[in-house]
Amino acid sequence: MTWLDADTDIIFSGALCALACSIPGTLLVLRKMSMMGDAISHTVLPGLAAAFLITQTRAPIPMFIGAAVIGIVTALLVQWVRDLSRTDGGTAMGIVFTALFAVGLVLLRLPAIEHIDLDPSCVLYGAVETSAIDPINVLGVEMPRAALINGVMFAVNLGVLLLLFKEFRISAFDPALATTVGINATLMHYILMTMTAVTAVAAFETVGSILVIAMLIVPPAAAYLLTDRFGVMFVLAGVIGVLSAAGGHVAAIVIPEWLGVGDTVTSGMMAVAAGALFTLAWLVSPRHGVISHLLSRWRLGLRIMREDILGILYREQEQADHPTPSLTTAVEAIVRLRKLRPVIARLALSRLRRRGMVTGTLPQLALTDRGRTEAARLVRSHRLWETYFSHQFPTLPSDHLHAPAEVLEHLTDDALRDRLGQRTNDPSVDPHGRAIPGAASGASIDGS
Repeated sequence: MTWLDADTDIIFSGALCALACSIPGTLLVLRKMSMMGDAISHTVLPGLAAAFLITQTRAPIPMFIGAAVIGIVTALLVQWVRDLSRTDGGTAMGIVFTALFAVGLVLLRLPAIEHIDLDPSCVLYGAVETSAIDPINVLGVEMPRAALINGVMFAVNLGVLLLLFKEFRISAFDPALATTVGINATLMHYILMTMTAVTAVAAFETVGSILVIAMLIVPPAAAYLLTDRFGVMFVLAGVIGVLSAAGGHVAAIVIPEWLGVGDTVTSGMMAVAAGALFTLAWLVSPRHGVISHLLSRWRLGLRIMREDILGILYREQEQADHPTPSLTTAVEAIVRLRKLRPVIARLALSRLRRRGMVTGTLPQLALTDRGRTEAARLVRSHRLWETYFSHQFPTLPSDHLHAPAEVLEHLTDDALRDRLGQRTNDPSVDPHGRAIPGAASGASIDGS
């Protein structure tokens, strides 16, 4: 792969486009209005066409004004359709943006517009590859015109965000609270719609109206998975957008060579790269990722298995004086657990031995003093829950008390256990007549 100055210009233009899109896109994601970004990115097309018909020029200012006006009109129409037709927000957006987008495509085919360089393919898919051959001189420095437009757009969006940071933060999460503290939530909404519309126009030549939604939504959505802090999310969204632009262009150069196919569209590969980064964030997010959820479920299953084994051994020792062969019953119960979830059961037994709570191996397992103390807390929680349910639901059959108590015993901490004891008057036995460890008239939890 031969790297040219044009490749650097393409990535520079795409990165600035991603940065400009990341600011309104983050606010749209936080306000749960991602599809509004999609709607506006499509409906600015008739705004562009109308601006040219009125002014007969492609100058940036008339185009931006046309986009801003149509962006506000789109938001108003969506609100009106939703209120007047009693449809949901998604349906209203679908009706408005498809209708306006179709109007824009029709306008582009008018004789007054068709002869100018405003072809549908450029508007729909962008032409970031041509940014290197369309330079502009700024203060003696030559740069791609697309980079200048997107850079200015990024600076404007950043300025608006910093100026209205507090207002955006409050209105994004609680518009009612924003209104209560004197912030015009409706005005903030339409400021965001205007930012989105104008940014979509600035991004047309880079990624086009179809793919601008990827740059508006996907990097902020990935950032949303990685952080819960308002300010940090903007930074992460910008970084992910820049990486998408760089990775997308490199992929557009390299992947066709690997596959032996023709050239691909750089803007499309930028969207693919953004999707790949979102997938990575979805997998590795520390709080919301797939891997973290799987690990959490694994750790929870391991803890529950350890506690189940402790409870089984405690009840076996508790019944040691009975004539029934309770040890065999305990061993069979643990063996059954190992058959149901063999890996977790083996790990749980190993962890209990390392922590000094269990000694021996099957079929000669026994609780240590430390293990008995921990098991007593678990059994106390179980029997207090059974007692609590029997008090709250006196008509509930006693054989229905065990199942919910077996679940809740694993979710009960010391504070909740103490509250249960208070609510049930700290009984010495449960509804089945079994002693409750740690009861005021019984043995203490530590066995003393």
